Amino acid sequence: MDVLERAKEIEALGNKVIHFEIGEPDLPTPKIICDEAIEAIRLGDTKYTSSLGIPELREAIAEDYREKYGISIPPDRVVITSGSSPALFLSMLSLLERGDEVIITDPHYSCYPQIIQIAGGVAKRVRIYEEEGFQINIDNIKKTVSKKTKAIMINTPSNPTGVVLEPNVMKEISELGFCIISDEIYHGLVYEGKEHTIYEFTDKAFSVNGFSKLYSMTGWRLGYFVVPDDFIRPVQKLQQNLFISPNPFVQRAGIAAIKKAKREANEMVKIFSERRKKMIKGLRSLGFKIRSEPKGAFYVFVNAKGLNDRSKDLAFDMLEKSHVAVTPGIDFGYGGEGYLRFSYTTSIDDIEEGIKRLSEYMKKGNIQPLNDTYQNK
Repeated sequence: MDVLERAKEIEALGNKVIHFEIGEPDLPTPKIICDEAIEAIRLGDTKYTSSLGIPELREAIAEDYREKYGISIPPDRVVITSGSSPALFLSMLSLLERGDEVIITDPHYSCYPQIIQIAGGVAKRVRIYEEEGFQINIDNIKKTVSKKTKAIMINTPSNPTGVVLEPNVMKEISELGFCIISDEIYHGLVYEGKEHTIYEFTDKAFSVNGFSKLYSMTGWRLGYFVVPDDFIRPVQKLQQNLFISPNPFVQRAGIAAIKKAKREANEMVKIFSERRKKMIKGLRSLGFKIRSEPKGAFYVFVNAKGLNDRSKDLAFDMLEKSHVAVTPGIDFGYGGEGYLRFSYTTSIDDIEEGIKRLSEYMKKGNIQPLNDTYQNK
């Protein structure tokens, strides 16, 4: 967010910034989804719903699980939330007692440790490495397990690496016997291979998903999660106290997304797939070695230690001198230091322009630590 805010300041001065830092689809929400919400509002569907979500949406999600993964999820185990972040938070609050440990990867989505901490837990990090395809090493998980371990958290496809976990890795993690919290928000955005939900391997899990990424609905704030039977009532009570219920007309839009907008979603996936190829090719032309090509989400996580092993310094230097905004790897944990995350949620033209600017930047050799003004932001 520091990079984004500085980029906005530069743009306010009349300069065009190429945005590779944003993890948000630039494509519009499909019209058929918007029309459903507008019609729901017109009909007066603007009141509280059940704290678990409207039955029609819960049923549509359960049917979606059958179609995508070939598994049966009872609709009464699906809970609708105002975005996937509340689903993660409710999972942690319902599961953790103070001091319980949750194992996460390093690098990881930057909000995980804070969500765990607010819920009273402790995040225990397990390093993942580019040389191993950013896959989780089960032996390292076992070494991190302690008497306080309550859950293991996975994210596939992953932010920031774009990696899709291998099914055998998910199976091995599930067999450890701990509750799994699986962040599956990037499901559907897979360009090679196939994603798997955690419920293909264990029923002792919280599966978190939403509409933000696949359907380009970030601002709609609509998510959901599938919870174990024993947690339905605890989750419901937390939802009632913290959030009451998700927006009714937004839930109606969610039904339209699942039932009517698959074609539009597939078209967006094709666009992201082409952008991914263009970004990877462009970064390699700059001399970056991408050992593990991302297969999902919309990120490329690049080792930039050859330029500057302090990723925040490097990201701000690139922004100031080339007006290209990227995310420093340190945002995603110490395991991300020295890396940069490039998001391809922008047009092919902007990707080409951004690569051109970075090429000029690197040729000039302007790789220097920044002054304290930006280091301390």
